[in-house]
Amino acid sequence: MKDQPGGALRWQDGWHPVAPPPEPQECPVAIVIDGMSQAVLMATPHDLRDFALGFALTEGLIASPADIQDYEDVEVEAGGFPAREARLWLRPGLAAGLAERRRSMVGPVGCGLCGVDSIAAALPQVVPVASDWSMPPEDVGRAMDALAEGQVLRRITPAIHGAAFWDGRRAITREDVGRHNALDKLAGALAQAGVDAGQGAIVMSSRLSVDLVQKAARIGAPVLIGASAPTGLALDWAGRAGLTLIARARGAVFDLYTHPRRIAGSRGF
Repeated sequence: MKDQPGGALRWQDGWHPVAPPPEPQECPVAIVIDGMSQAVLMATPHDLRDFALGFALTEGLIASPADIQDYEDVEVEAGGFPAREARLWLRPGLAAGLAERRRSMVGPVGCGLCGVDSIAAALPQVVPVASDWSMPPEDVGRAMDALAEGQVLRRITPAIHGAAFWDGRRAITREDVGRHNALDKLAGALAQAGVDAGQGAIVMSSRLSVDLVQKAARIGAPVLIGASAPTGLALDWAGRAGLTLIARARGAVFDLYTHPRRIAGSRGF
């Protein structure tokens, strides 16, 4: 667990210490062209030259690789977390057009950082979670079942993510093609209904990336549950924020990574 690095707790008819497979890594990657940050995207820190070139091509910022004169990969830091800048320099004569077309990001559904153009904005100050709300381990499966029951659109098409708020009795569910969008919709629904997010868990149909952890902490939810794996940065952030993170929740089995005090019976591990 991130409280005890190197493992997690698996609930499977009782608690069992486990060593899950390595978490996928992610970090903020700023695409910087001629000294101007075009966008910051969460990405695995590999093949960044290809990433920067492909981004510039698919966004229409350049016409061909021949427009690139130089490239640099720079390691930076923001708020104690590692980040990268993928820097491209264009051939003379293209900078003016680039300034006019500087990217105004129209939220791609796979990105939780739409509109962010600085690494500092991608890794803001950690928001600590204060709630001591807790739940029994058996409720994790119930929460996942409640999420599935509330996903009306997913029964029509499987290409839909869901986010639910589970308070131990009922679930409020919102859906979208984007997992971040689904969580934002849920946050808005909770705010409009005057629901205290500190008295329940956020349940996601997806993997858990750092931006979902950030959003859950801002909402004030003490527990975040996901159907799939967490990223390494998501676990680091959850640990610092005091958020209980549960992943790979399938049926009656799940892995508990951070701040186990909120899940009954796990304290002794």
